[in-house]
Amino acid sequence: MNRFKLGFMARYVASRLLSLLPILFGVSVVTFLLMRLVPGDPVIAMLGLEADQAAISAMRLRLALDDPLPLQYLHWISRVITGDFGRSVQGGREVLPLLLGALGPTALLATAALIISLLIAIPAGIVAATRRNSAADYGASLIALFGLSMPSFWLGILLILSLSIAYPIFPASGYVSPLVDPLAHLRHLTLPALTLGAALAAATMRMTRATMLEILRSDFVRTARAKGLGPRAVVWGHALANARIPIVTLLGIQLGQLLGGVVITETVFSWPGIGKLTVDAIFARDYPVVQGAVLLTATLFVTINLLTDLLYTLLDPRIRLA
Repeated sequence: MNRFKLGFMARYVASRLLSLLPILFGVSVVTFLLMRLVPGDPVIAMLGLEADQAAISAMRLRLALDDPLPLQYLHWISRVITGDFGRSVQGGREVLPLLLGALGPTALLATAALIISLLIAIPAGIVAATRRNSAADYGASLIALFGLSMPSFWLGILLILSLSIAYPIFPASGYVSPLVDPLAHLRHLTLPALTLGAALAAATMRMTRATMLEILRSDFVRTARAKGLGPRAVVWGHALANARIPIVTLLGIQLGQLLGGVVITETVFSWPGIGKLTVDAIFARDYPVVQGAVLLTATLFVTINLLTDLLYTLLDPRIRLA
């Protein structure tokens, strides 16, 4: 990569990062206001219904909950800019270490789900496209439609009932660090990763099939066949290489959606990631944790989209960033 292209890419990344600021600002405002609209009082949730009024008033004063909303927001966002996300209302722990601690299990779960989806979707999509209107094509399309239609929590419960209760092969819930016991970690990871990966595989398989069908009708594929290349070389060496861009686009979008999907899956399997932390914080009216978790998730989402755009230029040098 020459110096000119490196300079252009650096300016492109800098401009994209600057354009993310209004998005993150909007997310922070909406999240802040929505949390104030949720019924319930964080002080009552923390102290209990039997707490006396003096203790409630002292806690509200300490948390500055009686200040006007714009002032509360300014205090919060000014601390966030400096890296201080505040302290959790429940337990008093600092929010940022709490979020970063939950980010590891979520990243492991999302990575495993993505790998499972690719291992299923790419071969299935290629087989369906190369054997169009065959039993394999109809079977793969039917399974993909089923995967898109079913709610993830329903599949998760079904997996627990079948592979944890009826046949106790995998644990139904919990988490073991891979640094402590890698085998136990994989056993706990299997069911939630299958739950998340199934929905991703369905969409990716349909995209792979549609893209491969279009490319297999292209002139350069007919030329490759006319030159005597075998079916495997044509499909894997030429057609799939040109189908990467749409598939990568879909994967970039799905990775962002995956961050939202983990909320349900982590709750079903008691996986201690960002999703479960957010749900627990919402029920506890823990404003700083919910606001920090949503802001962190939004930041990851827009960063993934930026990385997807940059990946285009590596996969296909003909693409220019604009």
